[in-house]
Amino acid sequence: MSDATPDGTPAAALTAALEAALARELRATWHQINEAYFRGGLLAPTLELVAARTTLGRWVPDTRTVEISLPLVVEKPWGVVVEVLKHEMAHQYVHEILGEASQSPHGRAFRDACARLGVDARAAGMPAADGGLESMAAEEKVVERIARLLALAESPNRHEAEAAMAAAQRLMLRHNLDAVRAQAARDYGFAHLGKPSGRVGEHERLVAMILGKHFFVEGIWIPVYRPLEGKRGSVLEICGTRANLAIAEYVHAFLHQTAERLWREQKLAAAIESDRERRTYLAGVMTGFAERLVRQDAKSRSEGLVWVKDGDLTGYFRRRHPHVRHVRHTGRQRTDAWARGREAGRSIVLYRPVSAPPTSRGRLLSAKS
Repeated sequence: MSDATPDGTPAAALTAALEAALARELRATWHQINEAYFRGGLLAPTLELVAARTTLGRWVPDTRTVEISLPLVVEKPWGVVVEVLKHEMAHQYVHEILGEASQSPHGRAFRDACARLGVDARAAGMPAADGGLESMAAEEKVVERIARLLALAESPNRHEAEAAMAAAQRLMLRHNLDAVRAQAARDYGFAHLGKPSGRVGEHERLVAMILGKHFFVEGIWIPVYRPLEGKRGSVLEICGTRANLAIAEYVHAFLHQTAERLWREQKLAAAIESDRERRTYLAGVMTGFAERLVRQDAKSRSEGLVWVKDGDLTGYFRRRHPHVRHVRHTGRQRTDAWARGREAGRSIVLYRPVSAPPTSRGRLLSAKS
C-alpha cells in the first residue's frame, strides 16, 4: 500500500469501506469490458488490489487472478486504471480463450488482442494518454506551423488576428485532407480532457461537439470513478492523430478558460453578484463560437476544401467503444445571459502557440486571462 495519496492523505486512511467500494467498481468495470469487447466470453477472475508500485497490473494464470496496483488506482486518473485492466484482460483472453502458451507473454496473439481493444500493448510503463504513439516528425511540423499562425492571432489588429486563426484552421483542414486522399497510414491515440465531474453541463457538451465537428477528433463522454471520494463521474475522451489530439486538447483548455474570463468580465460590467446564470452564459459563449466556426467552414467549402470523415479514425474509435449510445440533451432556457454569452463567443479568436519542445506531443499553452 502506498504511503500517501495525492492530497497527502495516508493510503492506509482509505477506509475499509472505500477500499471495498474500489474493489466493487473494478469488478463492475471488468464485467463491462468483458461484455463490450469479449461478448461475455471470459470467466470472472479474482480481482486483487496489491501494494506493488513497480508492477501496474498482472494476470496470474495459476490462481486466475488479476492483480491491480493500489497506488496506481489511488494516484492516477481512472482512465489509466481502465487501460491497465484491459491490458491484463487481454492476457487472460490469450491464455484462457485462445489457449496460446507457445508465444511470449507479449507475443503476436497478445498484440492482436490489444489492437482489437485499442489499448497499449507495451510490456511495461504507464499507459500513455496518446496511446503510446512514437514521435512523428511530419505531425510535429504541422503542430508547429499551426502554432506559428496562432501566435499571429495575438495581434492587436482584429482583422489580422481573425485572418491568422482562419489560416490555422485551413492548414489543419488541408493536412487532414491530404492524408486521407493519399490513403496514408495514420496512427491514432486518445486523450482525456479536463477533470472528472459528476454533472456535465451544456457548455461542456458544446465544447465536445466543437472538437468533433471542427478539429478532426472523435469524442465521447466516458464514466470514471473517483476512489478518494467513492463517487462516479464523467470525463471527455477524444480519439485522433497525434497532431489533432494536441490541437484539440489546447482548444478545449482555451475555450473553457476564455469563457470563464468572459463571465468574470460580464459580472464586473453588469454588477452581477451571484453565479446563478454562469452556466447559461457559458453555454451562450460556446454556441457563439460554434456559429463562428460554421461560417469559417462555409468559406473553406467555397474554396473547394470539403472534409470527408476519416473512416480509419472511425474504425479506431469503434474498437475502443464498440457500443456507443447517443443521448439527446435539451439546452437551458435562452435568457439574456445566454444571448450576451453568445455575442461574446462570436468574437473569440484562438491564439497562444506551442511553447514546449516538439517531443512533448506539442502541448499548447493555456490562454491569457
